[in-house]
Amino acid sequence: MTVPPTTVTPSTTTDTEALSPSAPAAPPARSPRTGRWIDHWDPEDPTFWHDGGQRIAKRNLWISVFAEFLGFAVWATWSIVVPQLGNAGFVLSIDQQFWLIAVPSLVGATLRIPYTFAVPMFGGRNWTIVSALLLLLPTGALAWAVQRPETSFGVLLVIAMLAGVGGGNFASSMANISFFYPEKEKGRALGFNAAGGNLGTAAVQFAVPLVIVAGAGIALERAGLMMIPFILLAAFLAWRYMDNLTSARADYRTFAAATRNRHTWIISFLYIGTFGSFIGYAGAFPTLLKNQFPEVTLSIAFLGALVGSLARPYGGILADKIGGARVTIASFGVMAVGAFGAVQALGSHSFPVFLGSFLLLFIASGVGNGATYRMIPAVFQAGVVDPEAKAKARKSAAGCIGIAGSIGAFGGFLIPRGFALSTELAGSLVPALWAFIGVYVVMALTVWAVYQRRGSAMAAESI
Repeated sequence: MTVPPTTVTPSTTTDTEALSPSAPAAPPARSPRTGRWIDHWDPEDPTFWHDGGQRIAKRNLWISVFAEFLGFAVWATWSIVVPQLGNAGFVLSIDQQFWLIAVPSLVGATLRIPYTFAVPMFGGRNWTIVSALLLLLPTGALAWAVQRPETSFGVLLVIAMLAGVGGGNFASSMANISFFYPEKEKGRALGFNAAGGNLGTAAVQFAVPLVIVAGAGIALERAGLMMIPFILLAAFLAWRYMDNLTSARADYRTFAAATRNRHTWIISFLYIGTFGSFIGYAGAFPTLLKNQFPEVTLSIAFLGALVGSLARPYGGILADKIGGARVTIASFGVMAVGAFGAVQALGSHSFPVFLGSFLLLFIASGVGNGATYRMIPAVFQAGVVDPEAKAKARKSAAGCIGIAGSIGAFGGFLIPRGFALSTELAGSLVPALWAFIGVYVVMALTVWAVYQRRGSAMAAESI
């Protein structure tokens, strides 16, 4: 049905009745549409915001967090399933195990850009429904495959690739919520949205080891089946309570402008080291525990993703106080220390040192994740005074966030593959860890040289 300008469908009238009298004329609807559409949305107007806009935004945010949480959980499912495949009768090499862990991140990173543009193209509510229901594919296929040990590695790899759709959910969720909130509250809302999604990794790594052993024997198919009711619930909640915004537009020029700015690529490189490390270590950690310390229960594997997720908001808070560049440099330094500790733990076969070192890695990557994200608006608006130029800078920063979020996720592929290559060539994880230490040193020096070094163009801007 066609929805008249400045109105919403009947299902959202209650929430917007207070907004309608002061609403200016909205542009004509782009095409006949069905579903919950809001044609006037102006969160920067204090009256609009306090008379109902904030309530609608919060309702959409909570459901978005839940859907994104499930996306991350599905994305990370293979990280905790792979160490259990041997118990289900599968015979896989170390290299094959790390491929199954790595490919969901590869696919998820690739999907993040198109998922970002899906929101203005189809509507945030509509795409949340679709992206949630898409999670039924990897979960259903996983439940089918793990009951059949004769399944070939190639088929397992394709099914693991399907889990990558969960990684794309982050981009569409962040894009959607950014349209709902005013600039002064956008950072907090997006930070909450991101942290809530990241916790899905810890949740699935905590729940799967418990669920698959409930009752007699090991029922690995439950790792997929347990997700299905929650996926259906998320799709229902999105269908029933979320909204589409007519004002959400895809700004391709924003992305084009961001690609022409060198800071987009510098920050994307740094984001591989922060978010990429988080998702890469989260994916590999259960398998590392299983292979290096088989006497230890996998039920503790979730701790890494948990502390990394909880640390992310503190990275943003610290960056607000002392600068994102300083916090990012410190994070890379601590990550190098954590990786060095893991090298020492492997040499002495000390599980407490190994666990402590990896928890330090997770915490530092989480803090660096938040700090690097916080750097983006500061970098793009540094030295900009003219109001029109500031508006363009904000748009370029938004484009950078989308690009960096996509490129950074490739770290979730590179770290497991680094461990696999190290094991295959040297029979040890140690060379990979030394390589990661070297990369963290290079990244810390990059931040210093570009944003902190005395005499550099950005040094006086307190990035």
